Order: sequence, then C-alpha cells, then structure tokens
Amino acid sequence: MKLVCAVLMAVLVGTVTAQPVLPRDTLPERFWEAPWPFGLGKPPATWESPVRPDRIALGRALFFDPLLSIDRTVSCASCHRPEAGFASPEALPPGAAGKRALRNAPSLFNRALGVHFSWDGKAKTLEQQVVMPISNPNEMDLPLEDALGRLRADAGYKRQFKAAYGGEATADTLADALAGFVGRLTLGDSPVDRFQGARDRNALNVEERAGLWIYESKGRCWTCHSGPNFSDELFHNTGVGVVDEKPEPGRMAVTGKAADRGGFRTPTLRGLVQSAPYMHDGSVKTLEEVVAFYRRGGNKNPSLDPLLVPLDLTDEDASNLVAFLKALSRAGR
Repeated sequence: MKLVCAVLMAVLVGTVTAQPVLPRDTLPERFWEAPWPFGLGKPPATWESPVRPDRIALGRALFFDPLLSIDRTVSCASCHRPEAGFASPEALPPGAAGKRALRNAPSLFNRALGVHFSWDGKAKTLEQQVVMPISNPNEMDLPLEDALGRLRADAGYKRQFKAAYGGEATADTLADALAGFVGRLTLGDSPVDRFQGARDRNALNVEERAGLWIYESKGRCWTCHSGPNFSDELFHNTGVGVVDEKPEPGRMAVTGKAADRGGFRTPTLRGLVQSAPYMHDGSVKTLEEVVAFYRRGGNKNPSLDPLLVPLDLTDEDASNLVAFLKALSRAGR
C-alpha cells in the first residue's frame, strides 16, 4: 500500500510540475521573402527599408528560445503559438515557474501596421512591446539585464549579435531583432480582400457576402474594426471582464483618465479562426459567442463605450456574420 501511494504521489507531483511543451518553428525557411499581402494597403516604412536577413534570423531564434525565461521553460512562442495564429489557445497562457499571464495573448499578425501596442497601450512601439514579457513576473520573469547577460555568455548568440549589429547584445538590439521578426508576420489576401479589392465576385459565397453586408451596415462592426487590418487601433470599453458593473482599469492605468476606464485596444479581425479564444481575458471561446456578445450590446457598466448598443440582428444575420469572419481568416488562393 505504501508503495502504491508513493507511486501515485510521484505521478501527481510530476503532473503538477510538468513543463509546458515548447512550440516548434513551423514557418517556411525564408518566410520573410514573401511579398506584402494583398489587401493590407500600403506597406509600412519598416517593411520597405532594406531587409536584413541576419537580424530577422536572430529575432526568429530568440522568439522560440526559452533562454529568455527565468527557468528556461517558456519562450515568446509559448504565448504566441504559430499553429494558433501567433496567439494563445489558452485564455491565460502559461508563464515561467508555473505562473499564468494576466491577459490573453493576441495574434501577432500584422503588428507592423500597429499604432498602439499591448492591450492597454502601455507600449508605444513594437520594439517596446516585444521585450516587456521577458521581465514581466507573470510571463518570462527574467530581468532584462539578466537576459542580456545570458545572451552575451552564449557563444552562438554572441556570434549572431556581432554579425547582425557589430557588437554584443544590448537592450536596443534585442528589441530590434525581436521586433524585426514579429514585424514580418503578416496575414492578408483573403477571399474578402479579393472580393473587395480585386472585384472577384466569386471569392465569397452567398452567406459570406451577406455577412459582409451585415458587417458594413446594421452589424456596426466597421465602427471599431476599420482599415486594412480591420482595427481602428483605439481603445474601447465593451464590458469584457466587468464584474458587478465594475470594469478593470484598462487604458486608464496608462493615461490616468477616468474616461478611459475599461478601455482595451481593438484587435484585428484577421485570423480569428486560428486565434481563439477571444477578448483581452480570453473569456469568449467561439465566433458565435463573440457575435452574441455584441448582439446584446456588450456588458453593462458605467464606462461602456456609447458605440456599444444592442444590435437588431436575426439568427440568420448572426450566422452570416460568422461566415464572413471565417472568410476573412483564410489566406492565399
């Protein structure tokens, strides 16, 4: 009996302390050579500047390396998984030492078009954003100077930083390498883009075209999900995460303005099929639930954005809207 209990205890302990499985890099070898996708509008200046494959390769290696977490168990890709649209399939993704991030990890697709970064906009640039998880105590939990020390002591990274930047790893070159890699992650050329931009009438079926009409009219989706990346890059209180009509601080934690309470950045609508669950807390599991949430006008609270009103949609309208969102997630011909 004692032996059985000991074995059972070992199994239980092993289950509790099991390390997260590190994601594999499944990107094409020279993915960065792909052209700017159709439908995304004009490429940003960073895309059109001379490409440095050595810096992109360095950022790619860093993105998938657990070296940057305190116990070497998680990497950037642990929260932004390639197979999940570079988002997290878990509401709150795993951090180092068995912790959990405090917010859902959104998709990294098309962040080259970003204006604000992080859910509450605390990062002003992509370069600022990509290094924040390293020192975040609920994510990778490694002080930035310690991360730089590891990179400077690693012979392989020492060579790569020297070749790419002419010297040892610094906070600026680490941020530049990671941002350079993330900035090349794009998603476009969907059936919606071909229907709208190339006038291909056969790109969308009847339900998807009806969903596009809902999106552009009584669905009111366009009021926040606008532009080529289907995001206004602004902050809105939709009532997500509200408990007893009390919203989280959200954007207010950055600006200090009461009017910004509960405001979170509008995410892109591209790649939604791959990047469930949804919202900044990962509380909505399916696209059908997303549409139902907005159909009822969000969650009531004193700071609810006035753009959020109940929508006069039929069940068929809601189904067609979901079909449109799914079409927006498909890339390539």
